[in-house]
Amino acid sequence: MKNILLFIVLAGVMVLACRKTDYSFGRIKTPSNVSITTTIQGADGAHPAGDGSGKVTVTVTATDALTYKVFFGNGDSVMTTSGTVNYTYTTLDTNTYTIAVNAIGTGGAMSTATRQVRVLYTFAIPADVMTALTNNSSRVWTIASGTAGHFGVGPLATFTADYYKAQPNEKPSCAYDDEITFTKTGPSSISISVDNKGTSFLIGAATAFYGQSGPDNCYPISTGGVKNLSFSQANSGSTSANSTGIQFLVPGNGIVNFGTGANVYEILSLANGTMMLRNVGIDNNAWYQLLKVK
Repeated sequence: MKNILLFIVLAGVMVLACRKTDYSFGRIKTPSNVSITTTIQGADGAHPAGDGSGKVTVTVTATDALTYKVFFGNGDSVMTTSGTVNYTYTTLDTNTYTIAVNAIGTGGAMSTATRQVRVLYTFAIPADVMTALTNNSSRVWTIASGTAGHFGVGPLATFTADYYKAQPNEKPSCAYDDEITFTKTGPSSISISVDNKGTSFLIGAATAFYGQSGPDNCYPISTGGVKNLSFSQANSGSTSANSTGIQFLVPGNGIVNFGTGANVYEILSLANGTMMLRNVGIDNNAWYQLLKVK
């Protein structure tokens, strides 16, 4: 009898242990009445796209929504349960973005809404960068030809010239006679003028970009006179440990001393009268040049 009772108890335990647990979301509710409002910092009748900071507050409301996924129209997105997100657009000038929102309810049920926003972003050049580059007026720079590593090249994954560093004065003279003038033209604007004495040094991979052909060498290039630079946050993935985090675009052929077939330069360092620039050439390598105040 004891054995029979023990068997019954064990059988009951096994049945309870094997019983499937049922879960339920309850009644699935699809969000409705999805609404998006945007507040652009500094926007008014005279400045509908804002004050140039690029800052926008996105507010989303919906009935029966548990969370929201907000897409900002430039590849960035974020999840929020509050429905309010502060975001900064950093593409220069005035641009129109389509903000899309997925309002998510129980069981993953989802409703979507979109809204366009037009935002102005003007990068504010830090005061120390302005002073170092232009002396708050105008400053002439040349290549630091006597320093090892004044020219260099490396892979995209690093911020040092891991492939090659030029030794002092090893390049042709046209690589060393350029005078690059940075001039303050406004509270947060700088122009550049490059006097290349008629010729510039080009890497072989980029000669066609400048209408030339041949290997690394000196070529007759027009630098295009005075050009207004466009400054922005660097998009290379650099950190404060290896860069200032600031880049500038040189309109036209983009020459700053030597040509790589690209016109965006990141300022890696800027102090004590020297400046290290990095740009990604047409050959998909990272090129470096060390400048010094004349």
